[in-house]
Amino acid sequence: MASTKSRTRPVRTLVVLGALIVALFASIFAGTQLDAKSEDNPGGASWSPELALDLQGGTQLILSPVTDDGQEVTDEDINQSIAVIRQRIDSSGVAEAEIARQGDSNIVVGIPGEVSQETIDLIVTPAQMTFRPVLSVGSPLPAEDPDAETETPSSEESADATGDESADAATEDSADATTEDAEADAEDGATDAATEPAPEPTDPSDLAQITPEVQAEFDALDCTDPTNLVGGEPSDPDAPLVTCDQDGFAKYILGPVEVEGSDIDHATSGLRTNSQGIQTNEWAVNLTFTDEGADTFQGVSERLVGLPSPQNQFGIVLDGLVISAPSMNAVITNGQAEISGNFTRESSATLASQLNFGALPLTFEVQSQEQISATLGADQLEKGLIAGLIGLALVAVYSLFQYRGLGLVTVASLLIAGLITYGVITLLSWTYGYRLSLPGVAGLIVAIGITADSFIVYFERVRDELRDGRGLTAAVDRGWSRARRTIVASDAVNFLAAAILYLLAVGGVQGFAFTLGLTTLVDLLVVFLFTHPLLQLLAKTKFFGEGHPGSGLDPRRLGVTSVRYAGRGTTRRAKSRDDLLSLDDGATTDASDTPARLPQPATVGGGADGMTIAERRAARRREADAEPPVDGDGTYAQDEEKN
Repeated sequence: MASTKSRTRPVRTLVVLGALIVALFASIFAGTQLDAKSEDNPGGASWSPELALDLQGGTQLILSPVTDDGQEVTDEDINQSIAVIRQRIDSSGVAEAEIARQGDSNIVVGIPGEVSQETIDLIVTPAQMTFRPVLSVGSPLPAEDPDAETETPSSEESADATGDESADAATEDSADATTEDAEADAEDGATDAATEPAPEPTDPSDLAQITPEVQAEFDALDCTDPTNLVGGEPSDPDAPLVTCDQDGFAKYILGPVEVEGSDIDHATSGLRTNSQGIQTNEWAVNLTFTDEGADTFQGVSERLVGLPSPQNQFGIVLDGLVISAPSMNAVITNGQAEISGNFTRESSATLASQLNFGALPLTFEVQSQEQISATLGADQLEKGLIAGLIGLALVAVYSLFQYRGLGLVTVASLLIAGLITYGVITLLSWTYGYRLSLPGVAGLIVAIGITADSFIVYFERVRDELRDGRGLTAAVDRGWSRARRTIVASDAVNFLAAAILYLLAVGGVQGFAFTLGLTTLVDLLVVFLFTHPLLQLLAKTKFFGEGHPGSGLDPRRLGVTSVRYAGRGTTRRAKSRDDLLSLDDGATTDASDTPARLPQPATVGGGADGMTIAERRAARRREADAEPPVDGDGTYAQDEEKN
C-alpha cells in the first residue's frame, strides 16, 4: 500500500504541472482565435512575444521644450514633461517605450513598432493647466444603464408631448367653438414652450450647464479604462468638461476655465503653520498667483465659498485630467492660497511640481524624427539567442558529464522551464502589452544558470545521503528535505534582488529585472512540480534504483564504504553490491560483525597502530563490556594495559 501511494503522489504532481502548461497555451490559442494580431489590431494575440524598440525597431523622436514667454526651462519642468509624456504613452497601451532626457533640456522618446500619426501628435501636444469649478462628482464606473437616462425626455420634449396631448383632447369636441379656441390657445402655448431656449448659465458654477448631453457623457464615462486616462485631448475652455482624475478614482463635470496655469507665479510644499504660528505635522501646498491671477482667483473664491459641496470645489486640470479638486473654505484676497488635506511629503511635493509646471507652459518642438531599423535589433536578437543556446548546451554537457543519467533530468527540467517562460511572456505580450527587450533576453540567459544551480543542489544532497549509506529511495526523500530549504532561500534572494531592481530602475534595466524575477518563480515551479517528483519515480526504476554506472548514482563511484557506523556501537557491513544499494538507516548489526580494522580516512592524532584516540577508547569500552577471562586459581585476570 505504501509503495502504491509513493508512486501515485509524484504522478499526480506531474499531472498538475501538465494541466497548468496546457491551460497556459490553451489561453494563447484562444486569443489567436478570438483576438488575433493583425494590421488593424496590432495588440492582438499571436504565438510569438512582442519585441521592444531595441529588437524590433520603431520611431525615435527628439523633443525640445520651449516656453511661451522665453523663460528658462528648469530641471523640474523637464522631469514633469517626461512624466506627462509617459502618462500619455502608457495609458494609450504602448509598452516598453523609452523616454529619457538628452543633454540639458531635450527629451528622447522611442516607441517600438509602427507608430501612428495620432500617437506622435499625442506626444508633442503641449500640456496645459487650468482651474475649473466642479459641477458634479461621481464614481469612476459608468452608470448601470446610461441609455435609460439618456432616453429621459428633456424639458423641450416634455413640452412637445404636452402640446400633442392637448391637441388630441381638443379635436374630440370640434363642434364646440369655445373648445376650438381653447385648442388653439393650447397649441400656441405648446409651440412657445417647445421653442423656448434653455436658460443661460448665470456663472461658471451654474448647474444649468449640465445638459442632457453632458449628463449622458458623464454617465457613460469609465475612468477605470486606461484609454480614458491618456489626456492630451484639446477641450473648449468656455464649455463644460467631463473628465477623470489622473488616477482613475473619480470622474467630474467641470465648468468653464476661470484661471489659466500661466496665472500661477510659483508653488511650494511644506508643513502647515497654524494661526498661532506653530508648525504642525500636516503637509500642505502653498500656491502664489500673479497679480492678474490673484484678482481673478479672488472673485472665484468669493463665489465658491458660499456654495454647497461639491460646487464649492475647483478642479486643477493638467493635460485634461484632474490632479486635485480642493474645496474653498475662505476668500483668498492676497493671491496666496494653501491646499491642505491627506498629503504626504511625496504627494505634496508632486502636486507643487505639477503646479509649477502649469506656471511655465511648455510646447514641444520636434528636433528630429527618425525610423530606427529593425536590422540591428534582429542581429542583436540572433546573437542573444545564440548565446542562450550555447549556455544551455554547456550546462547540458556539464550535467551529463557530472551526473550521467541524472543530467537528463536537468536537461528535461530546463526544457520545461523554457517552455513555461516562453508561454508566460507570450501571454503577457497579448494581455498586458509586454515587449521583450535585449536586456530581457539577457535575464533569460542568466536564468539558465540559476535554474541549473537548483538541480545541482538537489542532486548533491541526494548523493551525500547515498554516501552516508542510505538507500536510493530514502536518499531522494531525505536529500529533498535538505535541498528544499536551500533552493527556496536562494530563489527568494534572487527574486528580492530582481524586484528591487525593477522598482528602482527604468527602461531596459527593468526588462532585465522582470525576466529575472519571472524565471526565478518558474524555477521554483519546475523544481517542486517536475524535478522532484520525476526523481522520485526514477528512483523506483531498475536503471537508477540499482545504481547502474551510467545513472550517476553508482555507490562505488560515489565512494560509499562497505561498513557504516550506525550508532551505539553497531555497524552495518555490506558483503556484496546489493548490500551497498540496500544500506539504510534502520538496519544495524551487532558489534561482533565489525571487522578488526575498518578502512578509515587519514586522521590527525593517530597512534602507532594507525587508530585514532577515539577508536582506541571505543575498543577499550568494548573489551570492558565483555566478561574477562578467569585464571586457574579462580581469580579474574588483571588488565595490565596502561594508557
